[in-house]
Amino acid sequence: MSADLHINHHQLAARPGPTLFEYAEGCGVNVPTSCRKQGKCKECLLEVVEGMEFLTDRTSAEAHLKDRFRLACCTGLKADSGTIRCHTLRRGEMRIERHAFHLPARQPDFKPDPPVVREGERVFIDGREVGRTQGPIHGLAMDLGTTTVVLRLLNLETGEVVADASFENPQRFGGSDVMARIQYDSEDGSHLLRRTLAGYMARAVQDFPVDSNSIYELVVVGNATMRDLFFGLDVRSIGQNPFQSVTELAVQAGQCEGTALCETARRLRLPLHPNARVYGLPIISGHVGADAAACMLAVNLGREERLVAIMDIGTNTELILGNKDRILAASCPAGPAFEGGRITCGMPGLPGAIERVRMRSGGGFDLRVIGDGVPEGICGSGLVDLLGELIKHQQINILGRFTNGDKSRVIFDSEEDRVVFTQADVIELAQAKAAHAAGLQIVFDEYGKTFEDLAVFYIAGGFGRHLNLEASQEIGLIPCVSPRKIVQVGNAAIEGACIALLSQSRRLELEALVRRVVHCRLETHPRFFDFFVEGCQFRPITRDQRGLSSGGVGETGRSR
Repeated sequence: MSADLHINHHQLAARPGPTLFEYAEGCGVNVPTSCRKQGKCKECLLEVVEGMEFLTDRTSAEAHLKDRFRLACCTGLKADSGTIRCHTLRRGEMRIERHAFHLPARQPDFKPDPPVVREGERVFIDGREVGRTQGPIHGLAMDLGTTTVVLRLLNLETGEVVADASFENPQRFGGSDVMARIQYDSEDGSHLLRRTLAGYMARAVQDFPVDSNSIYELVVVGNATMRDLFFGLDVRSIGQNPFQSVTELAVQAGQCEGTALCETARRLRLPLHPNARVYGLPIISGHVGADAAACMLAVNLGREERLVAIMDIGTNTELILGNKDRILAASCPAGPAFEGGRITCGMPGLPGAIERVRMRSGGGFDLRVIGDGVPEGICGSGLVDLLGELIKHQQINILGRFTNGDKSRVIFDSEEDRVVFTQADVIELAQAKAAHAAGLQIVFDEYGKTFEDLAVFYIAGGFGRHLNLEASQEIGLIPCVSPRKIVQVGNAAIEGACIALLSQSRRLELEALVRRVVHCRLETHPRFFDFFVEGCQFRPITRDQRGLSSGGVGETGRSR
């Protein structure tokens, strides 16, 4: 007999003896490693989705791993039967937004003025010589998300996009949300999260079609936790009330003027030119990070006359409302549900993920799958579609309960895979969207405006780009504003990072703008709990002219 082993999209018969790394090599799966299978680099991560009980016990080299994660080079089979399904943290397969859409920042008046320039063979950063080259000089922009990482390589002299790459954030073994990562990093004490990410990033850079020594600057955007972890800073203060980065504390103590960060590639041990500068965009607060600042830069908010909103939907959704005169921002701690995390058959936007769902009159489903293969799970846009269809066909009520008394619904079933949607999944998604609903209600109340006052509602992020707007409004994920006002801009954060990479003046303009943003702390608002409870219901978010949610919570905070 032999075990039925599935690694990524490969299926093979396996017996005790070889490691999962060796089996992966045998079927052509590229497993990341820097230590040649010695268990030292901690990079050959596998996520085991089925059959953990058939694998050998964790070794001392895997003591840092929890839940479903193993090191491929340390894991073998302890039985010659059973089914094991696992996958690497995938690179190159992920659906990323390689462009942002309908953004005003790159107007005809946008003139690049990169801080890295060349005179003859001499390369300068802010007037200081850092190297010499006869070839092109490059810069790298990085959107460092909790779940995914996106890199974009630019020619600094022409502004041309040379290449880009993406991969799942390998720090996932430390937890799926920022609070879990903070706890992990605090307990670990060895910067393992940062070192693992740096290893994955190094391989992505080495795959670019340029000499890595030609990269003279890296601009990093991400939430405050991800950014500070990357720079090796202590993140414990972000996880404790009042939830502030050490950079914010330094500003308050008068030790610096802003929350932007600068370091060299040499000190961070990154595979760039040793003298390359690593610049972290400023953060707005401990939970409204540099990715939100980058979105402001991408939509040119500092020069905007109209009232606009930006909602960058992700594990930690950022909401920004305002114009050049006044800006409010809030963090909506949605968690990873709408990115497939904590969902029974959830997964990122990878081949095999269900991204569109339509329910037939007879009760079955028509599905669209990324890559057109067999469904393996369901990603965020598919989850929104599924919820919308189940509610429209009265399979789920507005309280999020299956109307037939069942605890789950089979979405796809075959000999190879089975995709189910459970009552527990509905609860996870309800709480995730409730954080969005509460954020929207509070920020608009604080601004004294209604949804109808908006000129543009930007939805940012890869997930937001692929949302079905009708279903999103039906379930209460986004507000009910005219579809003509909604712009799905894709990865605005990476676009903002590229603008900062190409323009010193826009970078300085953003640093000044960020200091004027007022942070709305949702958890301290007196009506947060009311808005959150109401937001757990699957119904549209609307507002009357007094700024109250229609059909929901009244002036007293009690249900109408």
